[in-house]
Amino acid sequence: MIRSIAPLALAFTLLAVPVPQALAKDDKPFVRVTGTGSASTTPDIATISIGVVSDGTTAAEALEKNTAAMSRVMVELTGQKIEAKDIQTTNFSVNPKLQYYKDGKPPTVDGYQVVNSVSVVVRDLDNLGNVLDQAVSSGSNQINGIAFGVDDPQEVEDKARADAMADAARKAALYAKSAKAKLGKVMNITEGSITRPPPSPIFARAARSEAAPVPVARGEQKISARVTVTYELK
Repeated sequence: MIRSIAPLALAFTLLAVPVPQALAKDDKPFVRVTGTGSASTTPDIATISIGVVSDGTTAAEALEKNTAAMSRVMVELTGQKIEAKDIQTTNFSVNPKLQYYKDGKPPTVDGYQVVNSVSVVVRDLDNLGNVLDQAVSSGSNQINGIAFGVDDPQEVEDKARADAMADAARKAALYAKSAKAKLGKVMNITEGSITRPPPSPIFARAARSEAAPVPVARGEQKISARVTVTYELK
């Protein structure tokens, strides 16, 4: 019985030995690089945050003041040819104002504050300064930021992607030449992030100036792309 089992055990052991990774037929040398690219364009829309902050002795008083002021702002926005689809409420809150004491006494309620904010898309950038000016003059006392953008960014994003691919090919060719190899076909492409500039801060004026509207410079918007590409080496 022992003599018949031993050869079988030896055969099983030989079959279980893994093939070294270096001997695998599918292994091919490759180089993997990350390319970056960018494209610039002139913004054609702007998104602004317009709000009204109102204080009152009671919550009802603060709400009444806020509602009246925001209603005037909304009427003014409509008068500036801002469509209803481009106005969206982003924040509405009613909070007590607390009075704190240094002697350790618990805080007490000293009135209420109501905040109402809307996000507004302005498509006529030539009128953006006037929109800001009229919003403040009609009752807005909180304008938190402005973000310029492109209504249809696909074309400029594709230019950034093509620039990123060209950068990846340049890097891969450089590495292949340095390694005394030839660059082969593309084995894999992984798209990275598409990045845009962050919103720019802008602050509301306390009262309307009778001079020119708020000066606003749209500048250029730069969109960046990243791509990781794997090339075969020959």
